[in-house]
Amino acid sequence: MQITISARHGHLSDQTQQKISEKAEKLRKFFDRMTAIEVTVDLEHHEESVNVEIRVSAERTDGFVARDTAPELFAALDGAVHKIETQLRKHKERRQTGHRQPGRKQMPPPLEEDSDSE
Repeated sequence: MQITISARHGHLSDQTQQKISEKAEKLRKFFDRMTAIEVTVDLEHHEESVNVEIRVSAERTDGFVARDTAPELFAALDGAVHKIETQLRKHKERRQTGHRQPGRKQMPPPLEEDSDSE
């Protein structure tokens, strides 16, 4: 699995990139068919807030995207990671349990009420 970390309108130190990579690596425990994770940090309005976007590519899916904004980088990263974890959990649950309604053949027949029982 490939993890790509990029910054817009600024630069991230190697230590910061390492911490981001460690947090992104933890996403593997939620869904094992991931092929790539892209983390983009937007530092355009660094004094006000930081925007973090996480994109996860996985086999047989269109992918997952989560964004968060916070005054500090790691607060925004934690928010985006939490959102992507939720998406991955829901997707995995749908794949395991099946999100479809039971078919007509699997449904029990309706109960017939006797209107003449009075």
